[in-house]
Amino acid sequence: MLRIAVPNKGQLSGPAAAMLHEAGYRQRKEPKELVLVDPENEVEFFYLRPRDIAIYVGSGRLDIGITGRDLLLDSAANAEEILQLGFARSTFRYATVPGSVQDVKEFGGLTIATSYPEVVKRHLADNSVEASVVRLDGAVETAIQLGVAQVIADVVETGTSLRNAGLEVIGEPILESEAVVIRRTGTSEPDSKALQFLRRLQGVLVARRYVMMDYDIRVEQVEKAIAITPGLESPTVSPLHHEGWVAVRAMVPSRDAQRIMDELYDLGARAILTTGIHACRL
Repeated sequence: MLRIAVPNKGQLSGPAAAMLHEAGYRQRKEPKELVLVDPENEVEFFYLRPRDIAIYVGSGRLDIGITGRDLLLDSAANAEEILQLGFARSTFRYATVPGSVQDVKEFGGLTIATSYPEVVKRHLADNSVEASVVRLDGAVETAIQLGVAQVIADVVETGTSLRNAGLEVIGEPILESEAVVIRRTGTSEPDSKALQFLRRLQGVLVARRYVMMDYDIRVEQVEKAIAITPGLESPTVSPLHHEGWVAVRAMVPSRDAQRIMDELYDLGARAILTTGIHACRL
């Protein structure tokens, strides 16, 4: 069986379980379940702490894992990302007291507090900066106030918690993170089960980004309509019983669907409708 590590809690857990369910895999019903066997799909899921997943996969104990890019890099495990999943996005940045240092180049000799020490050390090394790094598990915003560090490095969403602590974001982002699928570095090409797993997740990603659009259009306007809805390969065009009209079907990006419908309507298309896509293979 394919052995897969899945986050057991945190912001990665729920979206990962939802994606796996959409991909046709069984998921646990009780949060205390640590192992779940899906015999129909020949997969065994192991629910682990997100921080530990890269270590298990990198050691070869498990074949594939779902975790955050930030956790993968901070683990320094022998693992690599092979597919971006598009959820749990976050930005990792430096912050400090307003009016002090403004850029990573000014960090020499300072102390930086963070929950991701390996990520910070790598970033400092890339910028040829020598500074001390202190690991704190959560609530790093208070590190400066309590005199533990002069700078912190943390996940930033809106920046509200930092401003409430009297801090400001400085410099460029250290890392843009999101949920990713990982495997052991240097392994051979994925076997059939692993490839099937990746294809299913890719199918879910595409299904979430696209909708199916159907509309009727006059024959003389078909080429202009197809230019608006080219589809992935080519749209399907079928003659209608009413002479001079055809029906067109094409996949379009869901975020652009309303604008595309407006353009088609202005072109003379009618009976325009969209349908959600639940699964696909490209």
